[in-house]
Parts: sequence; structure tokens; C-alpha cells
Amino acid sequence: MSILIISGIEGVRNCAEVVSKQLEMNVEVAEGRRAALAALRRREYRAVVVDESLAECDPAAADAIWERSGLAIPLQINFAVSGAARIIREIRAALYRREREQATALQAATAFIEKELKNTVSGLLLQSQLALSQSGVPTVVAEKLRLVADLAGTLRQQLSAPPQPAKMAAPSSTNHYRGEESIQEISILSRS
Repeated sequence: MSILIISGIEGVRNCAEVVSKQLEMNVEVAEGRRAALAALRRREYRAVVVDESLAECDPAAADAIWERSGLAIPLQINFAVSGAARIIREIRAALYRREREQATALQAATAFIEKELKNTVSGLLLQSQLALSQSGVPTVVAEKLRLVADLAGTLRQQLSAPPQPAKMAAPSSTNHYRGEESIQEISILSRS
């Protein structure tokens, strides 16, 4: 994904080139509200960086941009006083925060689903064992209940076993904007 910089300040295209090279990401520039909204209609962005002067001069335009930016990270930076190095730091920090938030959300969702699965499997195992303990259960039904109990027991063991270490993939070119792990690698490490 790309980054969209929205600013009419002189030299913003040069700044965008530096940001693009440093973060190794495509950076597009929109010089005003109309161009920004058109760009946001065309595609999704990882981050939308709005010049603070534009946001202060035209708050309605800034609100329209934020509303249409989707899942992009919203950033408001004063381009008049910020050099390219500071803009790069701000964008890099925001991208890193977003990845950490996504990794944390993924871990929480994984833990929740795992807990729900364990509870369901335990109930299935208990109910099938209780049914098997009843007298007068037809042989065919008893065999199927044993199979269900065995499968539930196997699944329960698999859910209780510690996760197997996964082979770490080399960072892709899209992760060069920082020296940390990708979301997938973070989720693998969190389970170890």
C-alpha cells in the first residue's frame, strides 16, 4: 500500500520522494481537498498525512478527508516547520504502532477463539462420554459416540499442546520501513 501526503506547500513533492526512498513505499501527493478526495476514491492507503495548515484553514475539508480515509492511519503534521526526517519518523512510528496494535488484536482474537474451542470440545467430550455410559445404547450409536469422543479427545490434546515453532520468513520488501518483525512474525513469536 501507499502513503498519501496532502499538502500545497512548496517542495512537498521533493519531501514525498525522500519519504518514499526512506520508507521504501510508494508516496502520492495531493495538493488540495479535491485531489485528496479523488485519490481516496481510487485506492486504499496505509497512511494519510494531512498538512496541519490545510486542516486549520479548512476543517470541513480535513473532516471529509478523514471520513474517506478508511483504515489508513491518519496523521496531521505541520510541513512548514517539519523537515523530511521528522515526517519520516512520525510516519514510521505510526506504521509501527499500527502493526503492534494489529498484532495485539490478533493475539487477543486467537486467545478468545482458542478458549471457545476448548470449551466446546470439552462439552462435546463430556456429553459423548455421558451418552456412552448409558445402558441400552445401540451398538452402531455407541461406535459413533466412541468415534466422536476419540476425535474430541484428540482435538483437546492438540489445543492444549504448545504451538510448534514456525520457520521465520525473511522480511519482505514491504517491511523495510522499519527493522522489526512483520505482523505474521509477531503473532508467531507471541505464541512461542
